Amino acid sequence: MAVTSETHRLPVRTLVASSAGNAVEWYDWGIYTAFSIYFATQIFPAGNETAALLSTFATFALAFFFRPLGGYLLGRFADLKGRRTAMLLTIVLMSGGSVAIGLLPTFEQVGWLSPVLLVLARIAQGMALGGEVSNASAYLAEIAPADHRGRYSSFFYISTGAAVLIASLLGFFLSRNLDKAAMASYGWRVPFLIGGVLGLIGLWLRRELKETEQFEDNKAKAQSLRNPLVMTLKEHPKAVGQLIGITLLSTLSFYTFFSALTPFAVKTKGANDIDVFLALSIGTVVFIALQYPMGWMADRYGRKPQMLGWSAAMALLVVPLSTLVKPGLANLVIVFCVGLGLYTALTSIAPAIMSELFPTELRGLGIGAWYNLTVALFGGTAPLVIQAVGGTVFFWYVAVAAVITFLVVLTLPETKGVQLS
Repeated sequence: MAVTSETHRLPVRTLVASSAGNAVEWYDWGIYTAFSIYFATQIFPAGNETAALLSTFATFALAFFFRPLGGYLLGRFADLKGRRTAMLLTIVLMSGGSVAIGLLPTFEQVGWLSPVLLVLARIAQGMALGGEVSNASAYLAEIAPADHRGRYSSFFYISTGAAVLIASLLGFFLSRNLDKAAMASYGWRVPFLIGGVLGLIGLWLRRELKETEQFEDNKAKAQSLRNPLVMTLKEHPKAVGQLIGITLLSTLSFYTFFSALTPFAVKTKGANDIDVFLALSIGTVVFIALQYPMGWMADRYGRKPQMLGWSAAMALLVVPLSTLVKPGLANLVIVFCVGLGLYTALTSIAPAIMSELFPTELRGLGIGAWYNLTVALFGGTAPLVIQAVGGTVFFWYVAVAAVITFLVVLTLPETKGVQLS
């Protein structure tokens, strides 16, 4: 008998465990940009602060270009060996990179070896995150009943939001209690070392996860495939194009509000760093709170209305919102709450949307390769681009991306309640 929405009980323990590793991954990713304004001149030459910050963001962008490789290798690994095993591997890579960054020697101590070690740690984290997003998304979608896939998927970004909130609150707490000299000297290391501890907790939570029936039923089919990446293009070109089109605005939204705006508001617009961290924290609470209700709405009313509303609103509002990025807590709270609140229309169902595009034997690799390639090209470069070209041009760039995504969403079928293939 089909499970109905009235009788189904969410397996909260499983959902939390499967999402906990994702929280660790995004925590580590978030603290890099949040604390970059403090450690840039510790890892790179301190003589030119702007050049040091740009170099730090260039390293951030470089790591993104290893995400497609990680997505391809770890996605294929998950299609062959299982989602659970792959998710355990990604969390070890990510948290290990976080500890390495927390223990880095400074440029003053070892010269150019310091940024080289930073790049290597970020490459490991980039590959880990490339595999984590695709495999955790596939896992959540595959364990969900068809009429609850939106609600199950919402846990992915609940964990992401919680991770970013922790990173933001750490920034607020440390910047409030340590002066700028102390933050630059040792305060920035604390959140990276905490990332290693969170990694151990995530590993412990994931140890008892069971493999999905979807994977077990399709394992032999996945093992028989040859050139699976080429197969995604030959047999599912429309799905690849749709995934890229949706991810374009999604990744720009994520890295605009969760990453690029923090250093841009502080360094370019002269906003108080404490105000920025507090406003981001408030916006993140809104982001977390809306995930499950939006996932429920997608299960009830469909995916397309939400995605069309989100992309249309971003096209119309992102440039006016950007004019509020200036000193003043109230202005910053409006920017973060509106931007992140709108974004939940997509994030609440992103794992479901991506998983519904590909069959099980290609799901890990298909999402891993094409999602992460798009993120590398557009998300990873967002902090660098906003610093290089300025806010006005950047926010128009986001608005154009929103129009493209809106047009792509129009081509999607409605997948509410559809069984995964």
